[in-house]
Parts: sequence; structure tokens; C-alpha cells
Amino acid sequence: MSHYKTNLRDIEFNLFELLEREDVFGAAPYSEIDLDTAKFILREVERLSREDLAESFEDADRNPPVYDPVEKTVTMTPSFAATYKTWMDAEWWRLRVLPELGGTSAPNSLNWALAEFVLGANPALWTYVGIPTAARVIYRHGTERDKKIAQVAVDNRWGATMLLTEPDAGSDVGAGRTRAVANADGTWNIHGVKRFITAAEHDLADNILHLVLARPVGVEGVGGPGTKGLSLFLVPKYHFDLDTGELTGERNGAYATNVEKKMGMNVSTTCEVTLGDDEPARGWLLGEVHDGIAQMFEVIEDARMMVGCKAVATLSSGYLNALEYAKQRVQGADLTQTSDRSAPRVTITRHPDVRRSLLIQKAYTEGMRSLILYTASWQDEIAVRTAAGDDTGLAEAVNDLLLPIVKGYGSERSWVILGTESLQTFGGSGYLRDYPIEQYVRDAKIDTVYEGTTAIQAQDLFFRKVVRDRSRALSHVLGEIRTFAGSPDPVGDMAAERALLAQAVADAEAIVAKMTGDLAAAQDSADSIYRVGLNATRLLYVLGDVVVAWLLLRSARIAESALASAPAPSDIAFYRGKVSAARFFAREVLPTVAAQRASALTVDNFVMELDEAAF
Repeated sequence: MSHYKTNLRDIEFNLFELLEREDVFGAAPYSEIDLDTAKFILREVERLSREDLAESFEDADRNPPVYDPVEKTVTMTPSFAATYKTWMDAEWWRLRVLPELGGTSAPNSLNWALAEFVLGANPALWTYVGIPTAARVIYRHGTERDKKIAQVAVDNRWGATMLLTEPDAGSDVGAGRTRAVANADGTWNIHGVKRFITAAEHDLADNILHLVLARPVGVEGVGGPGTKGLSLFLVPKYHFDLDTGELTGERNGAYATNVEKKMGMNVSTTCEVTLGDDEPARGWLLGEVHDGIAQMFEVIEDARMMVGCKAVATLSSGYLNALEYAKQRVQGADLTQTSDRSAPRVTITRHPDVRRSLLIQKAYTEGMRSLILYTASWQDEIAVRTAAGDDTGLAEAVNDLLLPIVKGYGSERSWVILGTESLQTFGGSGYLRDYPIEQYVRDAKIDTVYEGTTAIQAQDLFFRKVVRDRSRALSHVLGEIRTFAGSPDPVGDMAAERALLAQAVADAEAIVAKMTGDLAAAQDSADSIYRVGLNATRLLYVLGDVVVAWLLLRSARIAESALASAPAPSDIAFYRGKVSAARFFAREVLPTVAAQRASALTVDNFVMELDEAAF
């Protein structure tokens, strides 16, 4: 039986009841996919993921890929290689490929819904299929030569990676030292070492196209210090004929010189890549313009969306596995009969704390799924407005605001809930390999780290998405939430929960005001900036809780209206669950936002003044 448990019903609820995506399907630029086709694709990928893609999940973890340090090659786990072939042959990945490159234009809300199925079934699988994103960036920013490379890569189903992080630079991308030297024939030789590169070496594809950030040297006016001095280069594993796409058989000088041994995601090859050591690593400058960090950020933002989706996909399956176990596990008497030794034993779903735990798992899972698809709906809006020639400014700003919340908040909350609630539901059994939850916990921890740690996401959220945007996107989102909190319920009564939401919005705004004030004060007293840093992650969590609560309460309002309209018997429990999850989250989580506000307003620099020896 598959480890993976899906929630197709909730995904369809989000797409077609909460976010009303049916209006997008069949309209420009998505005219090739109507509503019926979209629903068919959802059901087919759900089935494929559950029945086929999940099959190698455990085996690939227990029998990871084998790295040959002499040949600097990787032999993939056979069962996982078969899974990869199944997914590639199904060709649903082409929904993320530009139509100009042979793909089909599909709404991002549909693509990220499909991503949940794949990432929940076998999360590493998605990371090996990097060519849709890479080809899109290459095509949009490239010359005619580069567009030809993108086409060749898609047609031949090549792998693709981004080479960003370096051993000494870490998250300080601007400190990267990998350099690029121009050749007379228009190519460049790349020299340096990159670290923590996902899927940089494998035998799943005939070739791998590396997108490499490097600093040009010897070229007047470019290649200076910091991120602005970085350019983006296309560096293949094997050389190929630019006209035909055929491999020449000649190896390029970009080698995996190490594959890391990790606590989880063992089938994902996390590599150190050395470029231009024993032989030249030749590549092309993307677009023949030195604009590397802006070009790479399109890949990074897609990757951050993927991480948030992966985190929630794992939490969802973890919760549903825990729920199934709790319904079957008989342990103890009902709490009202604990003094009666002859009282019948009950399943643990009858115990108050287990119910609390299951509800918090359900609420976070469903709320963060809504967060991801809500963010994707703004990406749909950008595409629709672009096709119509309308302004996309607000849509782009809101999407940018939500991305660090999706990645940072989504990964942290998922990891914590998996480890403290989902695993705990199993008791001691959760620590055993008899159940998938122990692998879920190991595989999920990386989500809080890669594509930018939570602290990096928090700083990006405040400095770039709030301050630089002058709070335009934040004001829009919080304004929408405030309007909802003040509107009466058409059916049912959630006035108390809406009041909690309104207070949480006020608390979030107070934290933003405090941080903005400290930032302004830093012009006169530099160390005031420390207080901003001390509150940044707090703000990320608070905004995540507020947005998730809002989406849950919106869902509850829809559910209550559906219940009042005599839904199908099979939907009654589903809608009641939506209402209960929203009410529980509002009462359980939103009051803690006030405590975060109190802490934020009194944050003090004593933390930064503390002598290191005191730690």
C-alpha cells in the first residue's frame, strides 16, 4: 500500500469554491485547458502519484544513489529511475513548459495543485525535473542562440540545475568568487566551486544544463563586487551541437566532486560542483547581458514556491496517516470513565489531546494549502493581465509579498507540526520505520533551510516586500482581511472568530510600525537596525498566521453556505470539517498574535550587546 494519502477533495475545494479558478480555465492565455480538462488532469495526476510515483519513496531512501569519486558520476537507485521515467513519459510536466517550446500554457494554480501530488508522493522527483523552469528563464531572457538551447533541452528532456551557493559565501550570494573569463569564440570559461547543488549529477537524463552565477573578469564595466557584479551562464555537462542538439561525446569541465550524506531526502543528489579544475568548463552568457542576479531570481522564486508546496504536501500526508492510525489505535478508557477499571477501551480519537492535535494538524494543513493556491492565483492574475495588456503592478507586488511567507512560514510550520503532532499521534511507533512519518520528518527538515533559510525569508519579506514596496501589497492584503473581518456572516455565526481576526490584523500592523520606526531610527543610531532583525522572523510567522486564519475563515463561510443548501451526503462531513478547522485555528492560534505584538514592542538590543562568552 502506498505511503501517500492525498486530499483531492480539498484541492478541488480551494481551486473551484474558495478561489473560483473556473473563470480562468478556457480563457486567454489558458484557452487550451477548459474546466473539464483541468478536473481530468487533477484526477489523473492524483491517481498516478498515489499509485505509481509513491512506489519508490521508501526504497530510494534506504538505498540511495551511489557516487563514484573516481569517475565523478552517480548511479541512481533503479526503482527511483523507473519512477522518474514514469513521470517523464506521462508528460504532465509539459504543462509548465512555455507553448513556444512545445508545452501547454496552464494556470499556476493548477500546476501547483499538481505539484502537491508529486511532491507528496516522492518529493525528490520534482527536483530532478528542473528543465521547465530553466527553459522558461532561458527563453525569456536569451538570444536566438539561447532560445535554441532551451528548445534542445526540452526536446531531449535534459536535467537542469542552478549553481548559486558557494562554500565560503553561503547565503551571502554577493560574496561569490566563481569567475568567468571570455573566450574569442563567444563562450566563457568558468572557474570555481559551488556547493549544495540539488540534482547536479545523475544518470536520469543524457545531459544536465547548469545555470551558473559567476563574476566576469577582464571585461570593462562589469564583474564588480556584490550581487550586481554577477552574470548568469549556461554550462552543460556534455558539449553538444548547437544546431542539431546532438551530444558530441565530449565532457565539459563541470564535475560533481562530492555528493553529501544527509539526514533526509537521500535520493536527491546534493552535490559540490567544481568548474574548470582539470579541464575548461565552457558556457554561454545568458542573453549576452550581465544581469545574472535578476535572471536567477526567477529560478529562485519558483524554487521557493516549490519548497512551500513540498512542505505542505508532506504535512498533509503526515496528518492523514496520523488520522488513520488514531482511528484504529485502541488505548485507554474515555476520560470520563478513567476511574472505572472495567470501562471499555476506546480508540485514541476519543482522547481530548489527540483531538486537539488532529485539529491543529488539519487546520494548518488546509490553511497552508489555501495559502499556496491563493499565491498561485495571483500568479494567474499576472498572466491574465499580461495577455490582456493590463497593468500587473499590484498582482506582482502581492505575489512577491506572499512568496517568503509560503516558503518560510510554510516550511517552519509544517516541520514543527509533523514532528510535534503528526509523529506524536503514533506514540513510539512514529519513531519507527514501520510507518512513513519518520521519513517525512527527516525529509521535511531541509525545507526550512534550502532556497534561503527562514531568517533570510524574513529579512526579504520586511526589507524588500514591505519597505521597498512602501507597504502597497501588505496594505492591500491586510485591507482585504480587515474588510472580511468586519462583514457579517451570510449563514452561521463566526462573529467571535472574525473579531479575533480583526485584532490580529491590528497586532500585525503594530509590529510592522514598530519595525519601520526602528529602521528610520537607524539613520541616527545605527544599532537600531538590530531591533528590526530581532523582530523579522516574528513578523513572518505573524503574517502567516493572519493570512492562513483569513483563508480558513473564508473557507468556513463557503462551507456554512453549502451546508445550508443541502449538499450531497458525502460532502456534509467535509464541510463541517472546514468550519471546525477554521473555528479552532482562530481560537487557538490568533490570540497568540497579541503576545507576539507585546514582545515585538519591547524588543531590546541587550541581545546584541551580550558578550559572546555568555552564550
